Amino acid sequence: MPVARALLAALCLTAAAGCTPTVRVQAPTEPITINLNIKIEQEVRIRVEKDLEDLFKSESDLFGGKKQ
Repeated sequence: MPVARALLAALCLTAAAGCTPTVRVQAPTEPITINLNIKIEQEVRIRVEKDLEDLFKSESDLFGGKKQ
């Protein structure tokens, strides 16, 4: 009976040791990629609108101000 208890105790200790959490700090095998899908549409639109506004100010007769 003592052998059975020792065997049962060893089995319980082995099972308990298998359930302990482990933390591994390891470098990744593949390079880290950062996906930067950002929209720059608004900035481009503001620049185009500003350029058009400046063009309309400098060329005030552009749309029929003077007839030829």
